[in-house]
Amino acid sequence: MQTRELSENGMHILVLDGEIDLACSPELREVLQVQAKARRPVLVLDFAGVNYVDSSGLATLIEYVRKAQAFGGSFALVNVSARVQTIFDLVRLSEFLSIFPTLADARAALIAPPGA
Repeated sequence: MQTRELSENGMHILVLDGEIDLACSPELREVLQVQAKARRPVLVLDFAGVNYVDSSGLATLIEYVRKAQAFGGSFALVNVSARVQTIFDLVRLSEFLSIFPTLADARAALIAPPGA
């Protein structure tokens, strides 16, 4: 798994590439712990390059969501493939995680317009 960080229009974005499995989950956990310590108001994971997530990867995502809730941070996934979406749906995580088709959709849902 590889990660790349961006900041764009009030959102901090982690672009992920590869599989999120038992071998990579500790690395993702470290990356997300850094984000939690930074208390990111909005963190979006771009899953365009992710083709598989196992139970350890799912647990890592849930762990971050709980940490973010503690400081009022928003968290979302974007560009989730149909294959990975099926995994989230099977374990009903799509009911727990905010998943948007695009970055623009996530921005519209997570970032309040000025004066709102």
